[in-house]
Amino acid sequence: MDFAIQTENLGRIYKLRSTKKQETRTLEALKDVNLQVNPGEVFGLLGPNGAGKTTLIKILTTLLAPTNGYARVSGFDVLKDPEQVRRRINMVSGGESSGYGLLTVRENLWMFAQFYGIPSKVANERIKTLLERVGLVDRMNTKSSELSTGLRQKMNIVRGFLTDPDVLFLDEPTLGLDVGASREVRTFIRQWVENDPSRTLLLTTHYMVEADELCDRVAIINKGQVLACDTPAQLKHRLQKDVIFKLDVSPLNGMDLHELEDLRGVNNLTRTQLEGGTRLQLLLEDDSILGAVVNKLTSHNVQIQNLEKREPTLEDVFVDLVGRSMEEVESGSNAH
Repeated sequence: MDFAIQTENLGRIYKLRSTKKQETRTLEALKDVNLQVNPGEVFGLLGPNGAGKTTLIKILTTLLAPTNGYARVSGFDVLKDPEQVRRRINMVSGGESSGYGLLTVRENLWMFAQFYGIPSKVANERIKTLLERVGLVDRMNTKSSELSTGLRQKMNIVRGFLTDPDVLFLDEPTLGLDVGASREVRTFIRQWVENDPSRTLLLTTHYMVEADELCDRVAIINKGQVLACDTPAQLKHRLQKDVIFKLDVSPLNGMDLHELEDLRGVNNLTRTQLEGGTRLQLLLEDDSILGAVVNKLTSHNVQIQNLEKREPTLEDVFVDLVGRSMEEVESGSNAH
């Protein structure tokens, strides 16, 4: 079976030049990425901003050449047969401001359809159907410059589906959308793939819920490397041997959290600051370790305000692989 997307030892190195010292240094954005995406899959790239997700999509959509390795989309090499690849794909990036402000939503989409040679009658039918699907049909004759950021992003998403591509790339598609609109888009994405098993969709996101809800398989990527690739259920299952507790506690009174990390059986700890306290999330070998954690906290006069045991999430998988939460990685924090 031909893969919809296939990469082997794919890498990309950027050369960065310092204007002050006239020095050149390198940034390895991707390193030995090996992926195989099947036709009919919704495949997710899950990672923080700067992980290499967008660089990978740019290579797969022929916008950027790899430094090493190779990539094929719909059976065609992205370097040797870029025209063949482009005929079979489309791409939407979250937050982009595509389209012409003086044109209406329908006019923008119709113009884009003409670039792909779609007959006007077919284009207009698709435009109306897709706008109905995303709840934008009542704005069909509104100038795109008069749309809010969220509605403009909905128009961009329709543009991606308009050409009915074999492989669709969505790079952070729900960026700028509210919760309700994001849910509508996710529902539409799943229906689009399920209606035709030959369609394939590659989604990049740093939203855990989005990856969990949408994707058949997920590759977790950080610092240009794929750390794990499997179904969301299997990725979470790898943590079933551990126990996860969430504790909301009073101010730490100067307590060093390394005292908790160093306890036998504490496999990981992350901290989130709350108003008037701290939320601790602990990955423990088993339930019995919790007693030592509680004793250590109370010895520093730290009060436990809420304690909850829960099932693993993709966020927990990320923490297990990277050692820090997605939020900590994106903020550049090294502190627990």
